[in-house]
Amino acid sequence: QLSDIQQLEVKSGAFDRRTKEVHQLHIKTCEEKGNENKMAATLRIILGEDNASKLSLPNGIPSSLEYLKEEIRRQFGLTGNFRLQYRDIEFDNEFVNLTLPSEIKDKSTVKVVYLPVESDVVSLNATLQERDDCSTPCSLADTDILSSAESTSSDSSLRSQPWPLKFQIPEFSYEVQFQLEQGNQAFLNNGTLLHPSTKLKSDILQSLASEMVKYKIYPSSAEFDNVAEALITKYPCLKEQGSVTGYYGWKISLKYKMANYRTRLRNIGCQELTINSVKEKRSGMGPGPNQVKKPRKAEVNFCPDYPPGETKESLEEERKALLLEVKKKNNDQLIKRKMEKTFAYRRQEIIKDMPFIAEVKNRWPALFSETEVVAEFTRITMVPLLSTFMAKLDHYADHLRVFKKKGGTAKRNINLIMAAMDGECILVYLD
Repeated sequence: QLSDIQQLEVKSGAFDRRTKEVHQLHIKTCEEKGNENKMAATLRIILGEDNASKLSLPNGIPSSLEYLKEEIRRQFGLTGNFRLQYRDIEFDNEFVNLTLPSEIKDKSTVKVVYLPVESDVVSLNATLQERDDCSTPCSLADTDILSSAESTSSDSSLRSQPWPLKFQIPEFSYEVQFQLEQGNQAFLNNGTLLHPSTKLKSDILQSLASEMVKYKIYPSSAEFDNVAEALITKYPCLKEQGSVTGYYGWKISLKYKMANYRTRLRNIGCQELTINSVKEKRSGMGPGPNQVKKPRKAEVNFCPDYPPGETKESLEEERKALLLEVKKKNNDQLIKRKMEKTFAYRRQEIIKDMPFIAEVKNRWPALFSETEVVAEFTRITMVPLLSTFMAKLDHYADHLRVFKKKGGTAKRNINLIMAAMDGECILVYLD
C-alpha cells in the first residue's frame, strides 16, 4: 500500500513525473551502454593450417553464437557445419570451445573447427578400406571408421546375436497371415481350432525354419519347444487337441522341417553344413561319419562362410600379411581389422583340419595376444568376455567363502585370497 505522502505525490503528479524522469534516464543509460557494446570489433579467424583472416564486425560482436557463425560463413564463403574455439587465458591461451560470444572481445583469436558430414565419412571409409597395407598407427577416430568399414564387408555373413530369450514369430506371407487371422478370430468367437491344410502347415514351418537359422543351424530340443510354444501363443487357433503342451506335434514337424532345410542349405554350399557331409568326412582324416561338428556351448558364429568377394586364396594372402604386421609396434588396429577379415577362414581351418595348438600359434600368432583372445571370444559368442567374467565373479564371490571352513595349508591360502577380495584387490591375469 502507498503511504500518505506517496498518495499525495501521485495526486499532485510529482511522483509520476519523477518516475518518468528516472525511467527516461534509465533508457538513456541503457542506450549508451548498448552503443558501447555495438562498437566495431575485429576478430582473427583461423580457417586452417597456415590460413588466417580478419573478420570485421561493424556493429560489434553479435549477442548470439549462431549469428557470429553465420557472419563467418557469409564473409568467408564457408559451407557445412563447424564449431568455434577461442584462446582461454585461464588455460594458458589454449583453444577451448566457444559457447557464448561474451567469452571473446575485440582483437580475439577464434578458430574454425570443421565437423565431418556423413558423405565425408563414407568416402573416408572407402579410402581407408583400400589401404590394407598401411603400417602407420591409427588414431582413435580412425579406429571407429575402420571398424565400421570392416564390419560392413566381413560381418554380413556372421550372426549378430545369440538365441533370443523369447523367440519372435516372424511375419508370414499375406496368404498365410490371412488364414491365421481368420482362424484366431474364430477361436476367440467360439473356441474353434484351425486344422491347417498341408500347404498352410508347410508354409508356416518353412518360415519358422528360415527364422531359426538366423540364430542356430542345430537348435536344441528346448529351443524347438520355445519356437512351438511361441507359435501357439501368438496363434492359439493352432493348438493341438489331445496334446499335453498343445504344441508337441508342431515341435516334431518343425524338427523334420529343419532337417530338410539343412539339406537344402548343404546342397547350396553352406559351410556350417558341408563340413558334416559324408563326402567331406570320407575325404578328410577327421572323426567318423556319425560325429557331427556343430556348436556345443554358446557359439553363435561356429563356422561362418567367407565374406562376400573373398576366397580361400585371398584370405590366405591376408594371413601372410598379418604375420608381418604382428612384428611391428603400435599396430593393434590394423591387426584387429585383418583378424576380423580372416575370422571365417580361421574358423573353418580350426574346425575342419583340427590342427595342434602349436600349429595354430605358428599360423595365427596374433590370436594369442590378450586383446585378440577377448576379440575372438566376442566374434564367436557375441558376448563381451571381460565384463561378463567380472559380473559373474562378483555374483559368485560370496559362495567362495564356504571354502574358508577348510583347515591346514588350504585354509591359509584361501584366507589370503579372501583377504585380497575383501580389500577389493582382485588381480586377474590373462596369459
